Amino acid sequence: MKRWIEAFRLRTLPLSLACILLGNVLAYNPINFNWAIAILSVVCTIFLQILSNLANDFGDFKKGTDNEQRLGPERTMQAGKISENEMQKAMLVFGLLSLIAGLGLLFLSFKNGLGKDFWYMLGLGLLAIWAAVQYTVGKRAYGYAGLGDIFVFLFFGWVAVIGTFYLHHKLFLWELLLPASAIGFLATAVLNLNNMRDIKNDKENNKNTVPVKLGLKRAKIYHALLLFCPFIFTSIFLIQLNYGFESFIFWIVFPKLFWDFQSINRIENEKLFDPFLKKTAIATLLFSVTLSLGLILPLYA
Repeated sequence: MKRWIEAFRLRTLPLSLACILLGNVLAYNPINFNWAIAILSVVCTIFLQILSNLANDFGDFKKGTDNEQRLGPERTMQAGKISENEMQKAMLVFGLLSLIAGLGLLFLSFKNGLGKDFWYMLGLGLLAIWAAVQYTVGKRAYGYAGLGDIFVFLFFGWVAVIGTFYLHHKLFLWELLLPASAIGFLATAVLNLNNMRDIKNDKENNKNTVPVKLGLKRAKIYHALLLFCPFIFTSIFLIQLNYGFESFIFWIVFPKLFWDFQSINRIENEKLFDPFLKKTAIATLLFSVTLSLGLILPLYA
């Protein structure tokens, strides 16, 4: 079982939880909130995250990117702990679990009728499963074309946050793009750290990530934007909706991210980026939790 826990890469789960928590909190009201939708959305997101991690392990191994030169934690297929056949079966299982949880979520949300919105959301769910797998798997894996950042931003940000809100209220609000983008940027920052760590090995194996394209110096500038723009976007969102001072509690996360960036900016040995992946994922969850508190507390004032 230990080898599968390693393959699941549980340290990435705070990102999924951060995104889906914010989507549910934005949809929350104390009178008739649908807790079943909230809980199942969390389950579905965890299944998708694990599927993505398994597929990433499989795809990078098959392409030879996971090798002895890689600086990050040892991957299970690379180490020979999980066979190709076993990994394919696990991917199929978690793909089916994601599909079942997603269908359950849609039937809960659209129980009054399966109109066009149901089919749009189903298509989006199927696209999320495809994106979880296609990052490194296949001849046209988008992660190898430098598109991973865009997909992480869209699915961890806009799809997770706005999609969850929509499942609750069947309503799209333009202003939600601000907090959704904020959490999407932070999730992308974790990917950028991963890619800065692996920049040399990725370049040698034709994995053209954003840091490979930009170079390490400019990738650090890009990283600063990913970390600090969320605070501006979220503040604008709260000001637009006339939230009080107490709702800006999420700013307590800023000093931690700022200090971490100071350290990141000084790194020359790429291996030293690795500890900041977990730190940034946890900071993203803390950002989501504190922002959620700031959104909920006024409802009970």
